[in-house]
Amino acid sequence: MNTINIINLGCSKNVVDSEHLARQLKANGYNVLYDQTDLFDITLINTCGFIHDAQQESIETILEIADQNKDNPNSFLGVFGCLTQLFAKELKKEIPEVNAWFGKYDANDIVEALNGKFKHDLSHERILSTPKHYAYLKISEGCHRKCAFCSIPIITGDYKSFSPEELIKEANFLAQNGVKELILIAQDLTWYGQDLKHKPTLTELVREISKIDGIKWIRLHYAYPVGIPEDLFEEMNHNPKICKYIDIPIQHISSDVLKAMRRGHNGPSTKKILNDIRSKVEGVEIRTTLIVGFPGESEEHFQELSSFIQEFKFEKMGAFPYSHEAYTFAFEKLKDNVDEETKQRRLDEIMEIQHDVAFQHNQNKIGKSFIVIIDRQEDNVYYGRTEYDSPDVDGEVIITSEKLLTIGNFYKVKITDAEAFDLYGEVIYA
Repeated sequence: MNTINIINLGCSKNVVDSEHLARQLKANGYNVLYDQTDLFDITLINTCGFIHDAQQESIETILEIADQNKDNPNSFLGVFGCLTQLFAKELKKEIPEVNAWFGKYDANDIVEALNGKFKHDLSHERILSTPKHYAYLKISEGCHRKCAFCSIPIITGDYKSFSPEELIKEANFLAQNGVKELILIAQDLTWYGQDLKHKPTLTELVREISKIDGIKWIRLHYAYPVGIPEDLFEEMNHNPKICKYIDIPIQHISSDVLKAMRRGHNGPSTKKILNDIRSKVEGVEIRTTLIVGFPGESEEHFQELSSFIQEFKFEKMGAFPYSHEAYTFAFEKLKDNVDEETKQRRLDEIMEIQHDVAFQHNQNKIGKSFIVIIDRQEDNVYYGRTEYDSPDVDGEVIITSEKLLTIGNFYKVKITDAEAFDLYGEVIYA
């Protein structure tokens, strides 16, 4: 049986694409592995094209594999994903060592290029690259927003919701294969269903998924801060399967900067939705993402952002320096007039503020008990997460235990110490 190594670069949405592709390849007789460093005759690279650094990582990975393959006449290197969707013509010219280039939506072509046949009856099935107890559930493709800095709509096209029936079928498959935590993802969760005939809402979808046996946690990522369904907050409050956690990338708080970003919300409306969530969902923790150094961001705009971070105290936060990306509105219409040194200084300053906020927040958890899912083990040290922590982007709960804990199981854990991002705890045995 031939083995295929799929190297996945980029976001969790790419992860889902690779997992669907892997299932198709397995159905055609291939063994599939993920992110291996050993040499294989067949390598497929799923690329990211979102920002310059991610594009560069993708290109470097392609060149590295191509160089490794040069002495193997039987090797096949295929490249697909967002980078190829955006720069296919240029890449083909610059890297002729690649055997085949595919776009983001060319899974069928990839299977056929490897002498297989795409099986539509398996479209809801996947081979997980994550630990078997959690999985991402992508509820839509594309984006209809026109944010000035973002190339995603150019790469992926307009918003396309997957039907509730498709998603429930996929969620059932995942649950039957041991998944206990579903992480709902999209470029914009908020808009879900608005393009479908009967306009199902995110709240309705979450409610139906929560009825699936085996699913214990449902986590929400990437909700746009405009148009979040009002009844979602009530559902989060009363549905025990929905984590008291939501990821809402606000990008900035200055109305001037948000307008230049073409976000469709301003400072006051952003504060209102954030405060509504805090007041309506008891115990909720909010994650956000910010951009510093956007064209035209003055020191006054930045200080407004810094003050808001100190005042609102996001439980989780990530931030990035602005990247001037080809084909975006900002690239075409705005001058990248904040120098790189200033961008980095601003990034460092707000992350230092967030470090202090997160540290104090975690200190307040010492002595309290939480349900923790165990993700992995190193000797007698276990690493898990509370419902307030998403894989890879948030902190972990670190547990030293002489007793054997089971990966993927839930335990009640008392927090004994805390850092800015990680917690330390001990299992409470009844």
